[in-house]
Amino acid sequence: MLIEKRIYQCIRRFYCQDMSRIKVLCVAEKNDAAKNIAAHLSRGNATRKEGYSKFNKIYEFQCEVNGRPCDMKMTSVSGHLMTHEVETKYRKWYSCAPAQLFDVPVSKICPTESANNIKRTLEKEARWAKMLIIWTDCDREGENIGFEIIDVCKAINPRLEVKRAKFSEITRVSMERAMQTLVEPDLLTSQAVDVRGELDLRIGAAFTRFQTMTLQKKFATLSQKLISYGSCQFPTVGFVVERYKAIENFVPEPFWKLKVLHQPDEECKVEFSWQRNRLFDPEAAQVYKDICDENPKAKVENVKSKPKSKWRPLPMDTVELEKLSSRKLRITAKEAMKIAEKLYTSGFISYPRTETNIFPKELNLRPLVEAQAGDARWGAFANRINQEFGGPNPRKGKKSDQAHPPIHPIKAATNLAGNDARVYELIVRHFLACVSQDAQGKETTVNIDINGEKFIAHGITVIQKNYLEVYIYEKWSDKQIANYEAIKEFQPTSINLVQGETEPPQLLTEADLISLMDKHGIGTDATHADHIETVKQREYIGVQGNDKLVPGFLGIALCEGYDSMGFQMSKPNLRAELEADLKSICEGNKNPAVVLQEQIAKYRLVFELATAQVEKIEAACAKYLTGP
Repeated sequence: MLIEKRIYQCIRRFYCQDMSRIKVLCVAEKNDAAKNIAAHLSRGNATRKEGYSKFNKIYEFQCEVNGRPCDMKMTSVSGHLMTHEVETKYRKWYSCAPAQLFDVPVSKICPTESANNIKRTLEKEARWAKMLIIWTDCDREGENIGFEIIDVCKAINPRLEVKRAKFSEITRVSMERAMQTLVEPDLLTSQAVDVRGELDLRIGAAFTRFQTMTLQKKFATLSQKLISYGSCQFPTVGFVVERYKAIENFVPEPFWKLKVLHQPDEECKVEFSWQRNRLFDPEAAQVYKDICDENPKAKVENVKSKPKSKWRPLPMDTVELEKLSSRKLRITAKEAMKIAEKLYTSGFISYPRTETNIFPKELNLRPLVEAQAGDARWGAFANRINQEFGGPNPRKGKKSDQAHPPIHPIKAATNLAGNDARVYELIVRHFLACVSQDAQGKETTVNIDINGEKFIAHGITVIQKNYLEVYIYEKWSDKQIANYEAIKEFQPTSINLVQGETEPPQLLTEADLISLMDKHGIGTDATHADHIETVKQREYIGVQGNDKLVPGFLGIALCEGYDSMGFQMSKPNLRAELEADLKSICEGNKNPAVVLQEQIAKYRLVFELATAQVEKIEAACAKYLTGP
C-alpha cells in the first residue's frame, strides 16, 4: 500500500510539473537559422521532425524563458511568407487600365505552394502553443516577416502571447541572452515595410504595364519583352546613364605644365610638381618654361619632416562589405551578401546587414581577437593586438542604426572554401585591422624656387606598417627623397614642359554605384545588391570588361524619354523622399496611412503626365531600337 502511494505521488508530481511547462513556438527566418538557434538553446539536445514544408523542419527541446520551464518547438519560414498582390480580377494585363492600379484593392497573400505549406505548419503548431517568439533577423525586413508570422498564428490562436528575440549573432551566449531579454515586436517598423511594399506594387505594376503595352506595339524588338519599372531600380539605372553620358559628351581640353626632375644619384629620382599645377594657354606656359631656363638653378626654400599616419579602416558596415567585395575580391554585392548570410547563420560572423560602424562599448572585443589567434595566416598579428598593442583599439565611425554592431568574426573557420573563404577572410582581416593601430611613417616636403617659379616634392618613409601587416588589400610604400636639408641649391636634371589633356570621368563600378545609392538614399543597405542585380537581369545595364557598368539600349532610352518630359524619374529625388518617409514611420513621426496616400498621389501625377506625353518615350526609344 505504501509503495502504491509513493508511485501515485511520483506520477502526480511529474504530471503536475509537466502541466506547468509553457508551450512555446519559436519561428526563425530561415531553416539554417532555426537549426542553429535550437542547437544553442537546447545545448545540442533538440530533436527534429518534419513539417508540411520539406525545407522547413521543426526542432523540439526544453528550455526556460525568464525562469519559466518551457516545451519549445523551433521552426522557420523562408524569408517573406507573404507578398502584396492586387485582387485576382485585376492581375491580367488588360483587366483594367494601368492607371487604375493606383486604386484597386491590395492584400498580402502567400504566393506559392511552398509558402502555403509553411503557413499550414505555423497554423498547426500555433494551436498547440501558449507563447510565440519571433527569431527573424533584426532589421526592417525581419520585423515585417515577424508580423506576417504573428498574423498567421494569431488568426488560429488569438490568445497567443507574442515576444521578439533581439540578437546580432547566432552564438550560444547571444541566443541565451536574447531569450532572457525578450521584447515586444516593433509594429511601426513593420508598417513602414508594408507601405513600401504596397507602393512598389502599385507603382511598378502601373508603369510596367504602361511601358510594356505601349512599346511592344511600337517596336518589333520589344514585342516579347517585359519592360518593367521599379522606383528604386530606375534611379539605379539613372546613375549609370548619367555617368555614361557625361563621358560621351566630354570634350578633352589640352593643358601644359612644368615638371622638374632631380636625380642626385643613381638610386634616387625626385619629381617636383609645379605649384601652378597646369595652364590651358600654351604660350603662357612656354613663357614660364623660358623663365626657368634663364637661370636653371633650384634653391631649396624649405624642408619639413613630420609624422605621417595611414589610418586603419573603420569598422565594417554592410555598404563597406559590398564595396570591398566588389573592388578587392571581384565578387558582386549580391553574391557577397548571399555568402555573408550563410556565414552568419552558421555562426561564423555577426549579422551582416548593419548601418553601424561604431563598436558599442559593452562589446568585449578581446575574445573575438583571441578566437583568431590559431590561424596561420593572421594568428600572429591577432596575438600582437592583445599583447603588444595593448588590446583592441577600434576606430570610431559616425553611423549607428542602434540595432546591430559592425560586421565582425565570431569564431575561427578552417573548413571554408572558394568565395565563402575569401569573404570570411576579408571580414577577419578588416576586423583585425580596424582594432589594431594606424600605420606610422615620416613625410618629408621640399619646396624649391627656380627663378621665381615654385615647385614641391613629397617623400614617405614607412616606419611601422601596423595594420597593413594584416590588411593585404591596401599598400603604403616608401617614396624616396634625397636629404635636401644638406642641399641649399642644385642643378635640376631636367625641366620639361609637358602637354596633357583633361580626362573624362571613369565608368561606374558596382562599388561606385553602391556608394551613390547609399549617398542619395536609394534603397537600404539590405536592398542595394538586389536592385543592382535586378537591373542587370533586365538588361537595363550591363558590365563592360570585368567591372565597368554601362547602360543597355533600353535603359538609356527610357531615361532619356522621361528626362525629356522634365521629370526626375531617373534621378534619386522621388525615391529618396520615400525612404526618408519610411524612416519617419519607424521613428513614430509619420502616420503610415498618410505616407502611403501622399506617395501614391505623387506617383499618380507623374504617371498621368507621362501617359499624356508618351510620344517622347517613343521618340527616345526610336534612337536606339528598331521599329516594326
